Amino acid sequence: MEFPLKPLQTLRWVVPAALTLGASSLWAQAEAPTLNAGDTAFVFACCLAVWLMTIPGLALFYGGLARTKNVLSILMQVFTVSSLITVLWALYGYSLTFTDGGSAQSFIGGLDKLFLQGVTQDSLQGSIPELLYFFFMLLFAAITPAIIVGAFAERIKFAAVLVFMAIWFTINYVPMAHMGWGGGWVFQLGAQDFAGGNVVHVNVGIAALVGAWLVGARKGVGTSAMAPHNMTMTMTGGSLLWVGWLAFCGGCVLAANGFSMLVVLNTMLAAAAGTLSWMLVEWVHRGRPSMLGAVSGAIAGLVAITPACGFVGPMGAIAIGFIVSPVCVWAVEKLKPMIGLDDSFDVFGVHGVGGIVGGILTTVFAMPALGGLGFAEGRDFGSQMQVQLLVIGFSIVYSAISSFIAFKAASLICGGLRVEEDDEVEGLDMSSHGEPGYKLS
Repeated sequence: MEFPLKPLQTLRWVVPAALTLGASSLWAQAEAPTLNAGDTAFVFACCLAVWLMTIPGLALFYGGLARTKNVLSILMQVFTVSSLITVLWALYGYSLTFTDGGSAQSFIGGLDKLFLQGVTQDSLQGSIPELLYFFFMLLFAAITPAIIVGAFAERIKFAAVLVFMAIWFTINYVPMAHMGWGGGWVFQLGAQDFAGGNVVHVNVGIAALVGAWLVGARKGVGTSAMAPHNMTMTMTGGSLLWVGWLAFCGGCVLAANGFSMLVVLNTMLAAAAGTLSWMLVEWVHRGRPSMLGAVSGAIAGLVAITPACGFVGPMGAIAIGFIVSPVCVWAVEKLKPMIGLDDSFDVFGVHGVGGIVGGILTTVFAMPALGGLGFAEGRDFGSQMQVQLLVIGFSIVYSAISSFIAFKAASLICGGLRVEEDDEVEGLDMSSHGEPGYKLS
């Protein structure tokens, strides 16, 4: 199946994959926007589920992985970072992402919708209210920086977290989102990235690597116990992430139809396959499967299917889930010790590596011979793979540079990134926030 690229110029409001899929109904909406109650209800329901995957989902997932003395600090960081980014998205993020950047090769958008001017209850984006579109894309912006929290958990100043996130959002996420989704040069290349493999997962994975390097390892790594304190909490948070991810990807179609259901099904199948794959690798390698391995496999499958879910078929989704988990296991258990960085909750090993693997496998399993939906008109496997590798490579380099700048700026502003040694030993719950995660009798 082939899809024409020409209509992309008129569909900049659509999340990336739908741009290249070329469904005639989407083009009709772009020419004569009309409110559709079913689409509106579907996307709003997706918004609620995606917010649940952030708080409490991501917060609980990370909180369970922390030690008891740091659990509240993790919950606090995810809760406040997502709140901070929500406000910044309304002030300038939405405008700089989704307004015209002045050229097809733009790096950043414009100021036409600064402070949400012109975004009213009557304005539409396709078949849904623009306010709802703003809300849906806000949720992508809110969860993306919060994922990075897992890399430097248990030893960073709370003020440094907030300053870093504000700077990183401004110089990294907003330009990356504009380039990939808002009409910028990556958008124009026609990369196959349905719901944010590059903008979200490769991006945060590299930022995590930079952050873990600059903040340094936790005191006692390699000599003291660093095991998760509450796997029940982590499993609960991971399950909420899984549920929200279905909406995260499915909602990107911006319509309630058969295609959105294909996307949801692909997301579901990849997560299940990732769970089984990680479990089997761990079972063979260690002699027993773990809950941490199972939930990590689900997240790896979800990460890898994010760019692919609108381009592959159900069997391709299963294959992607089965393939990505062993690679992530290797990244977590072999690559991380090799490079000697303390990425506390394996953000790079799961999101970064999983995002790269998923981006490459997207084009592989998009081939019609493997059940995929094919390539845009004028593209074949080779030309599309060149685009994929170019965009993934660019995402790695841009994230590394911008993340380094953001961390260094936060360090200068906050007098360093790391808490004092005594505060780290005591735990950030009490030393940073003056309250324990659990009330001790």
